[in-house]
Formats: sequence, C-alpha cells, structure tokens
Amino acid sequence: MSTSSRLGRIIGLLALAVALFGCSTVKLGYNTLGEIAYWWLHGYVDFSADQAPRVREDLARLHLWHRGHELARLADMLHRMEELAPGNVSPAQVCVFAAQLRERLNATAAQAEPALITLAMSLAPEQLRHLEQKYEANNAEYRKKWGRLTAGELAQKRYDEFLERSETFYGRLGEPQRAVLRRQVEHSAFDPRRELAERLRRQQDALQILRRISGEPMSFNEARGLLRGYLVRVQEPPLPDHRGYQHALIEEACRTFAGLHNSTNPAQREAAVRRLQGYQRDLRELAGRQ
Repeated sequence: MSTSSRLGRIIGLLALAVALFGCSTVKLGYNTLGEIAYWWLHGYVDFSADQAPRVREDLARLHLWHRGHELARLADMLHRMEELAPGNVSPAQVCVFAAQLRERLNATAAQAEPALITLAMSLAPEQLRHLEQKYEANNAEYRKKWGRLTAGELAQKRYDEFLERSETFYGRLGEPQRAVLRRQVEHSAFDPRRELAERLRRQQDALQILRRISGEPMSFNEARGLLRGYLVRVQEPPLPDHRGYQHALIEEACRTFAGLHNSTNPAQREAAVRRLQGYQRDLRELAGRQ
C-alpha cells in the first residue's frame, strides 16, 4: 500500500538521496527525518489523536534502527562507487548498485513491517477516503506536469532534470556529456501514459488491501501476508507489459548513467570522487550519533 511501502522506503531513500544534493543537507535532512516522515504521512492518512503518538514513536524507533544498521552500509556502497569513479563503468556495474540499494530499502521495509501493519489495521473509513483524495490530487498534478507535453517537450523536460542532477554530482557538464544525455532522453522508453496507468493500478491495489486489513476481521499474520503481497506487486507488476516496461526503464537508467560517466573528463571524475568521499564522511558521522 502506498502508505506502507512509502513508510518502509522513506528512510532508506532519504538517507541515500539527500547524499546526492550536498553535505549540509545530509546532516540536516537525516537528523530531522522522523519529523519529516511523520508530517509527510500525515498528509496522506490524517492521523487520529490516538494514532499520532504511536506513529511518532514507531518512526523514532525506525530512525534509530536505521542510523545504527543502515548508514554504514550505505557509506560502504558509496565507497565502492568511489573506487570505480576514476575509470569507465559498465551498465551492469551500475545495475549492481541499483540492486544493492533495493536490498537496503527492502531491509528497512521489513524492519517497519510490524508498525505498518498495526497502523493499517487501525485506519478508519474516513482516513481511506482522505488517502483516495490525496491520490487523486497527486494524479492531477502528474497529469499537469507530464500529460500534455509533446514528444519534443517531454525530451527537453527530462533532459533539463537529468542535467541539473548530473551537474550536482560532476560539476558543470560540457557539450560531450550533454550530447550523451540528449541522445538518451530522445531514445528513452519513458512514457507518461504508461507511468500513470501503473501508478493508478498500484493505488487501487493499495486501497483494496487497506480496506480489507482495516475493515475485515483478520489476524496480524493474515494482514502481513496481504501487505507483503502488495510490496511484491510494487516491485514486480503482475501484468507482463507493465513488468517488462519497468525492467526496461531500470536497464535504461543503468545505460544512461554509465554512458554519461564514461563521457566525463578526469576533472569531472575527480569532482565525483571528492563528493562521494564527503558523503561517506557525513554518513559515518551520522551513524556514530547513537
């Protein structure tokens, strides 16, 4: 379910993702993560007075566990990236890191599972309506952002986003690197309509599961099974077309990153090494604040 999968993923995602946008952001973002996560989730399900303190406590425990168990692993992963950064990389090597990150996110989701199930079992019908309305608002924003673009506008928008993210990591990109990004987005399999279709499928799946867990008499283990089934379907869509599309995008992302990295010059790679070293120092420092 979206609340469940996102609560399970949010710490793992932020712990690595903020490390791609500046060292001061790592420390500030991570140390306030519990509060950020609470208000983010509250916007989706509108916690009741009884639920709110329990959710805060669960998030605090999850945050503490993540600090003690996951930050060092993420730093180790960044160190392996640092070792590869001075040379060329293959798409397969990039996909190894993507798979390792998924493993860490799954570990966080597993740790969060008991709290997620307890929360799901306590949701009231009006909270599920609130969640459904939140989905609808998000979908409207998605359509506004992506749904009316021509092929050329879509390619330009994605190019601009990739360029901004890449320059945060490598510094200013020259024309050789920009040309690589342009070619990748112009030949991308990304399709906003297919993205929206899968998004809607996941949302309806989540709402159905949440209605069953919160509205039907069932044991904790039965609810656990429903939750785990949903999380499997998020990672591996049940429809072959959607599943193939998702796998194609992952492989494409690995090719794009490898192609961009291999086009960079020594100075840009050195900038990436320094940034990776800084991220590692921040994550290890944060891990030591028990």
